[in-house]
Amino acid sequence: GRGPPKPRGPPKNEDIRAREVRVIGSDRSNLGVMKTSEALSMAREEGLDLVEVTPGADPPVCRIVDFGKFMYEQEKKKKEAKKGQSKAKSAVKELKLRPNTDVHDYNVRLKKCLQFLGKGNKVKITVVFAGRDMAYKDKGRELLARFQEDIGEENGHVDGRPNMQGRQMMMFINPGPKKEK
Repeated sequence: GRGPPKPRGPPKNEDIRAREVRVIGSDRSNLGVMKTSEALSMAREEGLDLVEVTPGADPPVCRIVDFGKFMYEQEKKKKEAKKGQSKAKSAVKELKLRPNTDVHDYNVRLKKCLQFLGKGNKVKITVVFAGRDMAYKDKGRELLARFQEDIGEENGHVDGRPNMQGRQMMMFINPGPKKEK
């Protein structure tokens, strides 16, 4: 192996290669750009570490912070982000159709639906029956069946069966092909 193992996390203290850094103080105030050596001694005076938080910037941005605490916060943020991701992924996008939606509108909805599925969103297709449309429930079912076919199995799969709630018939489409149980 070449030298000691790489420490976890971002470069800190002597590991920071840049000559100059932009420093964010322990109270999160912006202390501006200074020599890395100056920033280091400031951190030392506070009994803290100088941690590089934005290495890509010019000059890199460093924070005066307790490294252990910083890593703990990062881990926490990662976990939160992960939680948030699954939430964001399952954001449901709704598209509304009428039983007698014409071809152009239908195609616009279809394209939108494919975009949403491509991004990993779940899509709720709602057929709204106004006044006399209630007589055409079958039309609504046919429309949803056609929609399902047009999406194609590789793009999305229907979750359960279309169901009627009041004047709306709904169908949920999950992204990606159906997973075999």
